[in-house]
Amino acid sequence: MIGVHGRRALLGGLGLAVLMAACDNTTPAPGPAPSSGPVGGAWDVLWSDDFDGAAGARPADRNWIFATGTGYPGGATQWGTGEVERMTDSPANASLDGRGRLVITPLRQGPGAGSWTSARLETRRTDFAAPPGGAVRLEASVKMPDVQGPAAAGYWSAFWALGAPARQAGATNWPHIGEWDVMENVNGRDSVWHTLHCGTPVGGPCNEPTGISSGELPCPGCRTGFHTYAIEYHREVTPEELRWFVDGRNTFTVRADKVDPGTWAAANQHGFFIILNVAVGGAFPAAFGGGPTAATKPGVPMLVDRVAVSMSARRS
Repeated sequence: MIGVHGRRALLGGLGLAVLMAACDNTTPAPGPAPSSGPVGGAWDVLWSDDFDGAAGARPADRNWIFATGTGYPGGATQWGTGEVERMTDSPANASLDGRGRLVITPLRQGPGAGSWTSARLETRRTDFAAPPGGAVRLEASVKMPDVQGPAAAGYWSAFWALGAPARQAGATNWPHIGEWDVMENVNGRDSVWHTLHCGTPVGGPCNEPTGISSGELPCPGCRTGFHTYAIEYHREVTPEELRWFVDGRNTFTVRADKVDPGTWAAANQHGFFIILNVAVGGAFPAAFGGGPTAATKPGVPMLVDRVAVSMSARRS
């Protein structure tokens, strides 16, 4: 997010004042998007989900868990970001559509900003990591919620990843354990944000809670069709790099020499788990036009056609 998505349950007592400072297309994007590629190796698919299954079914339990409620046990309320929805495991909020896609749908259950429900899915695996001398790539084919203007107020869709230690009960170790925001979109804007969160909760080498961010990047057509969003962590180059991509185009890069070696290692040199969710409200939408209102339209989903993790180790 503008650095505030990292947040999610891990910011503890930080207030929103601090945080504020800081597409149903029938032709999904084909296959993995290209990239600049790893040096001295090739990509091997480590893990993937194509969301095959009957309409209304749950996504595969072997791959995903639902994070429910308004925060992690022992963590900050409202997922640490001020968002107002309650995450559920109801098929109404997240299920397969029978066409090889995951559908995550925010719904309004009654009057008031706090009556929203949605879903947040996290991979069971927390070991998606770049080996020393190698690289890892996380990618997803996503169609953002196709909603605009006042009807989109408060929508916050995301494909992102947290460092494995974030899943510890009562964890308050954000952001130094790392967060990779691969795709974030708010309020129906034709744009996308990429962000690395690291360092200390306020200020520090990573300018938290904003993080090291691409800022708002134009993303025409990202609401109305599927596009492939990816991040690659390259440890086979010096200095190491994080590279973000939209449809194979390198849209943002952060090099390890941007921060001190300890901060970089703590944020990146370990396993991650992937998160897919649509939040409602919170500091990020508020910073770009406001949260949900009576005009916000419920029931506009984020669609995910495929998620994959690929790795490369240097070949001798």
